[in-house]
Amino acid sequence: MPIQRRANAKSTDNNGIEKKIKRGNAHRQASFWKGPRSFLLVLIAFVACGGAGWLYFGFDSDITETLVRQGEVVQQPRVFKVQCSEDYDSYKRYPGCTPQTCGRAVTDNVVTREEAGMLRRLADRGMALAGSDGGASILDLHSGALSMGKQFVNIYRYFGEQIKEVFSEEDFQLYRAVRARIQGVIAETFGLDPSRMYLTKPTFFSRINSTEAKTTHDEYWHPHIDKVTYGSFDYTSLLYLSDYGSDFGGGRFIFMDTDGNRTVEPRAGRVSFFSSGSENLHRVEKVRWGTRFAITVSFTCDPAHAIADPALP
Repeated sequence: MPIQRRANAKSTDNNGIEKKIKRGNAHRQASFWKGPRSFLLVLIAFVACGGAGWLYFGFDSDITETLVRQGEVVQQPRVFKVQCSEDYDSYKRYPGCTPQTCGRAVTDNVVTREEAGMLRRLADRGMALAGSDGGASILDLHSGALSMGKQFVNIYRYFGEQIKEVFSEEDFQLYRAVRARIQGVIAETFGLDPSRMYLTKPTFFSRINSTEAKTTHDEYWHPHIDKVTYGSFDYTSLLYLSDYGSDFGGGRFIFMDTDGNRTVEPRAGRVSFFSSGSENLHRVEKVRWGTRFAITVSFTCDPAHAIADPALP
């Protein structure tokens, strides 16, 4: 497997920026996994976190390098190693899972474009039940959470038995199979024991368009660090369900390194994954036109934060 290395030396300025981001999110991290409103807080944090980073990073910054373009087809994972941050030192280490080698990778050989289309239609059906007033809508099949106006509802409770007219058991079987394949490629690429990796929350579909944000829930573009924001995250992945340049403009995923910004252009069926520490500070460009669909699938090494695959009620 070809390995491309990226220097990730931490400058004094970058350490200061990260500390500000950490301070800005510390109050969220302390309470995400506690109390009955934890899921709502997690989703709000996902789209609104990184407020401190907003003050320090311009959103018109040039892309220094495109790691993978939309028109490429990456059969074997293309891996870019980066130096692991110290974030993992603040948590219990789990042999066979906790990152020892950090980086980011992209592959187009885990999910077919046909399967991506089926999952996009699943997302379309679910989000047709409601959706955000702003530009970012979220659907979580695990908890049933769906953006509705300026808040979230539980579609399993809200729609009851009618939900079986929206989703089928085949939909959930495909979702579970894709999740397992993503877990497998992450484990193989980073040299992990897949049985020591656990699905964690939030794991969800996202639909983003150019509609003006109505609340902080809709502000998906802020820089953030998954391990800092959520604590439980060790590996983050995104499965894209639409194509950059034809289905939407803008909306590229950007890694914010000390020496420049590097992007991955979305492609339906493409899986992009990375270690979740501050070695992979990132953001999403604002979508300028069209609609961007993706699934965020997150993994932890801590079994206390594991969640089960979703099942049709």
